Amino acid sequence: MRLFLISVLLVVASIVAGCNGQGTNKKAIAQNTSAKTYSDEDLLNLVQEQTFNYFWEGAEPISGLARERIHLDNIYPSHDKDVITIGGSGFGLMAILVGVERGFISREQALLHYEKAVSFLEKADRFHGAWPHWLQPSGKTAPFSPKDNGGDLVETAFLIQGLLTVKAYFGNGNEQEQQLCERIQNLWEEVEWDWYTKNGEKVLYWHWSPEYQWEMNFPVGGYNEALIMYILAASSPTHPIEKSVYEKGWAKSGNITKDTVYYGLETELDHYEHDSSPVGPLFWAHYSYLGLNPKGLTDAYADYWKLNVNHARIHYNHSMENPKGFKGYGEKCWGLTSSYSPKGYASHRPDRDIGVISPTAALSSMPYTPKESMRFLRYIYTEQDSLVGKYGPYDAFSLDKNWYLPRYLAIDQGPIPVMIENHRSGLFWKLFMSNQEVQKGLDKLGFQHSKTENDG
Repeated sequence: MRLFLISVLLVVASIVAGCNGQGTNKKAIAQNTSAKTYSDEDLLNLVQEQTFNYFWEGAEPISGLARERIHLDNIYPSHDKDVITIGGSGFGLMAILVGVERGFISREQALLHYEKAVSFLEKADRFHGAWPHWLQPSGKTAPFSPKDNGGDLVETAFLIQGLLTVKAYFGNGNEQEQQLCERIQNLWEEVEWDWYTKNGEKVLYWHWSPEYQWEMNFPVGGYNEALIMYILAASSPTHPIEKSVYEKGWAKSGNITKDTVYYGLETELDHYEHDSSPVGPLFWAHYSYLGLNPKGLTDAYADYWKLNVNHARIHYNHSMENPKGFKGYGEKCWGLTSSYSPKGYASHRPDRDIGVISPTAALSSMPYTPKESMRFLRYIYTEQDSLVGKYGPYDAFSLDKNWYLPRYLAIDQGPIPVMIENHRSGLFWKLFMSNQEVQKGLDKLGFQHSKTENDG
């Protein structure tokens, strides 16, 4: 649920590119090798390397953090090419570890990059410890909307999830790595999660601004992408929330369990508190679970593995049924989430489907739907390779409307290499879940969860 849509006016008419199913973008494929001969492992390596590079080669150079968007057509309607995304940077910090583990860069290169990023974050604008949604390369806030010019707790949670994963990765390292870990711990401890309960209300608020105070007025109730925010808030060693904030704010005093059955599958939880939509866009199954391991994760309200598997399968079933008859939909082409579209940035989901497929939806669901996601990966690289550029599959496309743009969004590219790695090795789930403070927070909230120790 991207509750505040990115203000992007896509100038479509003059730059629309056709996608006729017979693409010619062979740069995505190794020389003298047909993509159709690639093994599954080859394709996984390829898409991980390309999407990792969004956050490596494509990083904003001053901060080392993630650009909100990269448009290969070099058309930026708002002149915001170098705007830094806080949530997307959290995803990017994790994606860079994929680069180390898969041999794209060295551990030493990653360490220097992380030091640069942490130095920037230490000096950048913060509001009771929380970063804003966007930053300028100067470290000053770039307002996300007129009154959204202060702390953004959801985006901060995504960043902290990434930082704590990096801390776990280098936790038993050399002196330089240990120093990085200490600096990350300080940033984590400085986030005043309890402040964002708005003077002790039993709910976390998304925003606070020194200029507009609480005027954004967005209490975050489940279910959506923000579960990780509540878990980190409960886990904080310095500014924790009480269990009652989770129970009353997130779980709505138990009303979050009012699930439904859609495309033959239980949703487990009520996906929309103030909306009749039965199921959300697929990024809800990704953002909180880049580090938080849904396998074996249960609480008083849900089985989170079942929730995410069913969420992904509902989207797949929707594409198979294809009630509106959109061109291309089927077992190889599926997955809806918030992304670019011919109408600008939009939240795509089964009951609000305009024929736009977002590759991150299926690819980042690899742990939940491995066969279905792998079919999509092979399809996009072998049958629709004109939809692939230097940083992997473009953000979105519509075969039905003969539309795509050579553009990327950090929040869509970032989950791809991370969730694929969780599918392949479980790396990020092992790292994040090894944090003893997070384990205590989960225990505090009544979760059953996997417990792993960090071996460095």
